[in-house]
Amino acid sequence: MNIEQKLLDIKTYSEEGYRPVIDYDSWRVAVLNYCDELLPENITKFQRHDETDEVFVLLKGSCILFIGEGDEEIEEIHAQSMEPLKLYNVKKSVWHSHSLSQEAMVLIVENRDTTDANSPEIKLNRKQRNQLIRLADELFK
Repeated sequence: MNIEQKLLDIKTYSEEGYRPVIDYDSWRVAVLNYCDELLPENITKFQRHDETDEVFVLLKGSCILFIGEGDEEIEEIHAQSMEPLKLYNVKKSVWHSHSLSQEAMVLIVENRDTTDANSPEIKLNRKQRNQLIRLADELFK
């Protein structure tokens, strides 16, 4: 038995989209890579996590973190261009989504029990979707 099998787990994920790579006790580490679904013009909804914060770390490429202000509906949308190796903690119950460049890789740390059952989604209206596209155009330039 080598060291990797006995003392160390080494994981990688290079496909498109989101994938949990390590679950332990009450936490999860996942990777989010570029996928067409997260192009600004394809984002149709935001999500929030009602039981936990969620941490994002840009490892490479470019990523815009979209934050929706409001409780039962999104009243205002903000965009944050992420800087590599900085930690961005989206607070519990904050609406959010993101858009990534093709070479982007984002590390995500969240509670292991974060599921669709405690992570509602909200549909964006046409005005909000157009705002996302405008914000992304400004930040990706």
